[in-house]
Amino acid sequence: MRMQETLSGGEWVTTGEWIDVHDPADVRTPIARIPALAPKDVTRAYDHAERGFAVWKRTSPFERARIMTGAARLIRERVDEIAADVTAENGKTLAEARGETLKAADFLEYYSGLARQGYGTLLHDARPDTQTHTRREPIGVILVIAPWNDPLITPARKLAPLLAAGNAAVFKPATETPLSGLHLARALHDAGLPAGVLNVVTGRTAELEEALLDDHRIVAVTFTGSNEVAGRIRRRLGDRNVRFQGELGGKNASVVLRDADLPFAARTVVAAAFGQAGQRCTATSRVIVEAPVHEEFVRLLVAEAEKLKVGPGGDPATTLCPLSSPRRRDSVLADVDRAVQEGATVLTGGRADTEGERAHGCYVRPTVLDGVTPDMAIWRDEVFGPVLAVRAVEGFTEAVEAANDSAYGLAAAVFTRDLGAAHRFADEVECGQVAVNATTPGWDVHLPFGGFHDSGTGYKEQGEEVLRFSTRVKTVAVHFGS
Repeated sequence: MRMQETLSGGEWVTTGEWIDVHDPADVRTPIARIPALAPKDVTRAYDHAERGFAVWKRTSPFERARIMTGAARLIRERVDEIAADVTAENGKTLAEARGETLKAADFLEYYSGLARQGYGTLLHDARPDTQTHTRREPIGVILVIAPWNDPLITPARKLAPLLAAGNAAVFKPATETPLSGLHLARALHDAGLPAGVLNVVTGRTAELEEALLDDHRIVAVTFTGSNEVAGRIRRRLGDRNVRFQGELGGKNASVVLRDADLPFAARTVVAAAFGQAGQRCTATSRVIVEAPVHEEFVRLLVAEAEKLKVGPGGDPATTLCPLSSPRRRDSVLADVDRAVQEGATVLTGGRADTEGERAHGCYVRPTVLDGVTPDMAIWRDEVFGPVLAVRAVEGFTEAVEAANDSAYGLAAAVFTRDLGAAHRFADEVECGQVAVNATTPGWDVHLPFGGFHDSGTGYKEQGEEVLRFSTRVKTVAVHFGS
């Protein structure tokens, strides 16, 4: 079995204790082991990061860009090896894993370009013979906490902009899926990243939480995960002057209006709902259909869902991968059972798939629930699995109200041929990302990303907008007269 080291202070290190990493397609045998760091190792990582920041903030932006471009090149060269590990530890299909790997390289390339440009604004000054400008500076050591569902692209999305701006990082990958993030760290290390600029803390989060969050050198925390954990982080940070960027839950709706291309909408909604087995924060989990086309659309939706082939991510024929762990499989099935008890109807799926080679995996059949009402938990709670809840409405206004009937506000889509309805929907829906005749997931590296309400915080990810989180603004006035 592979024993995987972790990166700290520019060196690949191990400890005396290990954590097993399992393949959700077959959980019986571990595929690798990672070091279980202790709190003292976390403190050491912050020591390294403090020293690394002192070097990196003074490193030429052109040198930063060179290193990040080099890391992107290495990721592309290693795409097969990296994608295989993403699939092995997370379960997603090889096609999804390859896409995630290449997108991680895109993030490094994009922010290496921004590093070359510099960030600031030339301002007019009322004083004679004076020129004033703003500049953006790095803020220091940033804690990066990444999730298990996108174990490579999310760290890349977070690390690339903060490194480009000159910050240092302590990076905590999810315990279930650490191999992917370690590939990213290795590419940056091999490309010449100075020691201590990036330090990877592997281990059991509960045992390391205090050391991770209480260190006085943290200036910011960027986190992707559940609202429950985000609340715990906020309370832990308390009244300290620490920035917090959270990309949190979602209960994303796709609205199908009566004039929509129904076969196209059904195919697109199924792709949005069941890609990565629904384990995306932007996955469509609610479908709101105008009543005159409800019956026909649901028939098409079920037919498309039943075309999906459940299987291990390493099988090229698989189009619906396993869930990431037995605990998450059981949680999804419990959500479906509760929905049925509350009155929803299972049109397809609704059960585990334990046939043949899938007997030892974390498989759930693609599930479509109809007859869902606003008072049901399945309408309000994030399931994070291959489950769609369908509700019929009488018209556009009711459809928008239903889409906005959520504590979350991450992503939404509308399917229509009416340009006016599309623009009205974009104006009125309460979420950070709006798609018209497209999937709710899938936002490119240069597009600002983040939700409203309980889906996120004031700091966006991606694009230039993310630089507000990882930099501070300094205003400089230069008087050049006598």
